[in-house]
Amino acid sequence: MPIVNRIAEFHAEMTAWRRDLHANPEAAFEEVRTGETVAAKLASWGIDVHRGLAKTGVVGVIRAGGGAGAIGLRADMDALKMDEKNDFPHASGTPGRMHACGHDGHTTMLLGAAKYLAETRNFDGTVYLIFQPAEETEGGGRVMVEEGLFEKFPVDAVYGMHNMPTMPLGMMAINPGAMMAASDSWEILVRGQGCHAAKPHTGIDPTVIASHVVIGLQSLVSRNLDPLETAVVSVTQMHAGSAWNVTPDDLLLRGTCRTFKPEVRGLMERRIGEMAAGIAAAHGGSVDYRFIRRYPPTVNHAREAEKAARAASRVVGPDKVDRDLPPSTGGEDFSFMLQARPGAYIWLGSGPARHEGRGVLHNPYYDFNDEALPLGASYWVSLVEQELAKTG
Repeated sequence: MPIVNRIAEFHAEMTAWRRDLHANPEAAFEEVRTGETVAAKLASWGIDVHRGLAKTGVVGVIRAGGGAGAIGLRADMDALKMDEKNDFPHASGTPGRMHACGHDGHTTMLLGAAKYLAETRNFDGTVYLIFQPAEETEGGGRVMVEEGLFEKFPVDAVYGMHNMPTMPLGMMAINPGAMMAASDSWEILVRGQGCHAAKPHTGIDPTVIASHVVIGLQSLVSRNLDPLETAVVSVTQMHAGSAWNVTPDDLLLRGTCRTFKPEVRGLMERRIGEMAAGIAAAHGGSVDYRFIRRYPPTVNHAREAEKAARAASRVVGPDKVDRDLPPSTGGEDFSFMLQARPGAYIWLGSGPARHEGRGVLHNPYYDFNDEALPLGASYWVSLVEQELAKTG
């Protein structure tokens, strides 16, 4: 089962949907137009539509036959808060908003599968089409679960998919365990004592303290963690000062921490704070520290990962499915759905990038490869018809 012929027939239509979404990006929990677009298309194909979970979420329900089995397919809808630098006709028309991660493509691929499944209903059971808001840092997946997603739409298993522009088109990849890391944030407010910048000895300079903290954090993983374990601690923000000749009272550091194991997560949470406090104290200052646990690791269930790999193999061929993908230190709030129900998350190759070295995820020149649309939609169909196969 390569690309479904019927899906190939409306590839151009899918491309138009995707480019419309790309031109009209909406960030986390702002996906009003996107949600309306999705709901209208689903309704036009005779699919039951439910709205309101996680504010802008949409769930479509397709039933066929009398089977009791149920499967959930999830696509994220939100854009990033960044400016686009592309100049093609479907570039973002909204300043400060851009589909730089391919969620426009994810939404379109699930819509394509929905259109086909509604037409054919060549399965026995129930398909729940989960269009999720706010994947980027705001945890829309968590909110949907907390608001009763799986109580209202009970699934036997739930599946997710993400495009990967650094993976060749026609390839898919998965593993039976951790796909992505826990994604957490941390914040350190370094407290010193402001003074005239020409007389630094009269104050306690938080910029010096913060500089030592930044350098110290670079050895935190290598000197606290078994070399066979994995963690990433990155400083991403520094904020201080308002004048050229004033040493500020305080300085704010922010960053991210990525881990796979609960014990490593706990160790990093503790040691970041201890290191910052110790360095500050050595310089006569202090810190206020907080660690914000955002997304848990995205861990596939082995049985469902194998099912996903088999469905992918039917579309792209067994030799084009990597079943031993190394985990990524990226994060995903699909993890909350995998904690609530069995399931699996798979990568879909969408390369090559339009701009070599620049058209990767979260880059202002990124654009989803429309040639991947029928592949992704066919994978969803393959999975549904495999898992909810008609019998007799």
